[in-house]
Amino acid sequence: MDFRKILGVVLLTAGILSLVYKGFNYTKETHTGEFGPIKVEVKEKDRVDIPVWVGVVLAAGGGAILVFGKK
Repeated sequence: MDFRKILGVVLLTAGILSLVYKGFNYTKETHTGEFGPIKVEVKEKDRVDIPVWVGVVLAAGGGAILVFGKK
């Protein structure tokens, strides 16, 4: 496989996944406190939403590279 095919598959996969899941969640640790033998952690969950147009552009770009990316 050459670089163009790999890039096309990666872009197409990323576009389809972003259209299916519409974003991703992550957890970040924000505060930590220790009170003697007791340790307290506060973690925040956050969500990053990916716009639909980004998924469409990635999928279309990956498909175009696979179809028209021949030498």
